[in-house]
Amino acid sequence: MLPPDRAYSETCAGVASVMLSWRLLLATGEPRFADLAERTLFNVVATSPSADGRSFFSANTLHRRLRGAVPAAQAPSPRAESSLRAPWFAVSCCPTNVARTLAQLPAYLATADDHGVQVHQYADAEIATSLAGGHGVALRIRTDYPSGGTVTVRIGRSPDHPWTLSLRVPDWTAGDTAWLVDPDGRRRAVAPGTTGTTRVFRPGDEVRLELPVRPRWIRADPRVDAVRATVAVQRGPLVYCAESVDLPDGHEVDAVRVDPSAEPEDGPDGTGATVVVPGELAEPGEPHDAAWPYPPLDRTTAPAAEPGAIVLGPYHSWANRGPSTMRVWLPTTSPGSDDGVVAP
Repeated sequence: MLPPDRAYSETCAGVASVMLSWRLLLATGEPRFADLAERTLFNVVATSPSADGRSFFSANTLHRRLRGAVPAAQAPSPRAESSLRAPWFAVSCCPTNVARTLAQLPAYLATADDHGVQVHQYADAEIATSLAGGHGVALRIRTDYPSGGTVTVRIGRSPDHPWTLSLRVPDWTAGDTAWLVDPDGRRRAVAPGTTGTTRVFRPGDEVRLELPVRPRWIRADPRVDAVRATVAVQRGPLVYCAESVDLPDGHEVDAVRVDPSAEPEDGPDGTGATVVVPGELAEPGEPHDAAWPYPPLDRTTAPAAEPGAIVLGPYHSWANRGPSTMRVWLPTTSPGSDDGVVAP
């Protein structure tokens, strides 16, 4: 609910929300709690450490208006400001919390009960457990997630009676079609939530989940005043942002306007390392007359705009290339319009 440029979004609070989501998932079985954990893991916990692991964010703002200063390498930073990651803050609970969370990630991938195995998060994994009666089950998961959406589960060991393999279909697939392919090659569309395959599995059987990973516009609930008339881009579970280092020389992110009537597209390599959106760069007007900064609506005072493609990068990777400005929620070329935008 906070304005993006003042959102504290502490890394440790993100870790705590993952812990809470996990416990609620265990208590209720509702896949929405795994969705919440996934969003936080990929877009808060993963954002905190730098690419080289030598500095971190304590707070994770969604809008940086001014380029930050490089923090001193040998002294604690006095405040947890999200300008650049710092080697140390005066209160540094985040590094140990992030390290603990990364070490615990395997424990968040799957659960089991008497009836089968439930896979909640997607990563390459080897899983071995027991079902009712002590019958052993072994699975191997291979995936290119979140760059791609194919998740393949191969059965290594299975009892000779039916059991259920359940897979989470993330809520971000809403509006697209996800597919489940069973060991016999049958392919069926699956909706967000949980999809299951119940059968007598044999070693070597494979179940494949195909998720529609592509960039798409999202918007906030209109009751969140601070981001009304803005949109963001999400590709799979990853949220994207504009960063000044990707804009033409001299432009900052507050100049970005995007056009949600056209679809965002993957960058040249197709892996999601970048996303390209249609838009323009419009510098704010100068205080040239007495009406500034509140001219009448019918005045022709709109600044000149530079139409073109705007390059976005994953939010978790911002601020790894030196001081920059950054923005997740982006104003549109037609304020108040959300044509082509779906609710997250």
